[in-house]
Formats: sequence, structure tokens, C-alpha cells
Amino acid sequence: QVQLVESGGGLVQPGGSLRLSCAASVFNIENYVMRWYRQAPGKERELVAGIIGTGGIANYADSVKGRFTISRDNAKKTVYLQMNSLKPEDTAMYYCYAATTGHMYPYIYWGQGTQVTVSS
Repeated sequence: QVQLVESGGGLVQPGGSLRLSCAASVFNIENYVMRWYRQAPGKERELVAGIIGTGGIANYADSVKGRFTISRDNAKKTVYLQMNSLKPEDTAMYYCYAATTGHMYPYIYWGQGTQVTVSS
């Protein structure tokens, strides 16, 4: 039912910036836990950042704190991940994630992913 469409990935040099977008086909994005995950070849999928609640409380993986910012445009039903000071270690497929709130058993949805490559 819920569709998540990511965009904004690409090839960037170390130290560069990208902004990822995740458009969600939901009625009210504030009712969902929204997250960005990433997965590099041969590695576990890891949580990068999340945002939740009407106040938009955000959290980040230690590896991206100070460099990445997650934000949400409620009117556009879109979550963003602003990535600055990119490093080669940030190279991965980035996935948008949404989970329902206020339910005993949450429904979880994934986007198709967008590739981020940081290389000279």
C-alpha cells in the first residue's frame, strides 16, 4: 500500500555533498517512523538516520553525526538526507524505510534504493 521512492544518489568526489529524497505515498508522514539505511557490498545493512513524531526528533549513526542531516517536509510527504563531507566509506546503496506507529504489530515498507558512490 505504501510506496517509497528514493532519488538523489549519484557519483560524488570525497568532501562533496548529496541530498537524498524519499517521497512517501502516505496520508500523514508524521504517523510513520522514517529512516535511512545503507548497505555496502559484503556488509550488513546499517541504520544511518531516523526521524519520528510530530516534533521530528532525529537520530544518527555515530559514523555520520555532524555530516548528515535527516529532515522531513510534512506537506510534501518527503524525507531528506543531506549528506556533507562525504567519504569513500559512505559508498553504499541507500534505502528509505517507513514503519507505522500506534500499532501492536508495525507494517514496514522499503524503497527501491538509490546508489551513492564517493570516489576520486
